[in-house]
Amino acid sequence: MAKRIFNLANNLTLTRIVIVPILIVIFLYSTSKTSCLIAALIFALAALTDWLDGYIARKQNLITSLGQFLDPLADKLLVSVTLIMLVSLDRVPAWMVVIIIAREVAITGLRIAAAREGITIASSKWAKYKTAFQLVATEGLLIHYTYFGINFHLIGIITLSVAMLITLWTGLVYFIKFFEKTFTFSK
Repeated sequence: MAKRIFNLANNLTLTRIVIVPILIVIFLYSTSKTSCLIAALIFALAALTDWLDGYIARKQNLITSLGQFLDPLADKLLVSVTLIMLVSLDRVPAWMVVIIIAREVAITGLRIAAAREGITIASSKWAKYKTAFQLVATEGLLIHYTYFGINFHLIGIITLSVAMLITLWTGLVYFIKFFEKTFTFSK
């Protein structure tokens, strides 16, 4: 059983969690152009593991309960902690980050409540878009500086605004699905 739990897909997910403190340390010591590029590269590699672990798990039939638990947790940790660090550097408004993190916490709580009621609330394609926009926005905010005439900070803020709207929308949809299923089950 241990062999199945610690497979390549789950190890990639765990790598994403391990990267979080590395990003924190980078920003604790420097916010130079070079350290921002290094942090952005590390974040991009972590974001790539999000796609890769799912692909490998499906392709090699390595889907486990641990992986299903850790994958969204790793995504939330990576994005949330990085955004919090960016707030401390005045690169993103705190209220935007609060909305994004509050939604994530609320939906996690909702999923726990739904599971206790025997209700499964599947992720939607919009939830995948939400994650993609959050990752792209965070990447732009990490790069921060202008390169080749491209203002990465501005791109990050605009993309994070879109991500925040999708985040709110998908959160609302999850609550509606939960209440619809709860009402159906109670009949």
